[in-house]
Amino acid sequence: MIIKIIILILLALILISLGAGMFSLIKDRGETNRTVKFLTIRIVLSIALFVLLGISFMMGWIQPHGLMPPG
Repeated sequence: MIIKIIILILLALILISLGAGMFSLIKDRGETNRTVKFLTIRIVLSIALFVLLGISFMMGWIQPHGLMPPG
């Protein structure tokens, strides 16, 4: 259960970083490097999430399932 909370937190941080990048792009109009920093943070968080999902699957902490259960 804790791994699912961590995944949701990482997803929220990715969305916040994306929004902050968009806001700084509009506000600064390309005069500063803040947009690049926010988007770099988003990429790092996305890679961390991908690695966490892979490790969680390999360790058995999360299980994949289909959209429709067998039955």
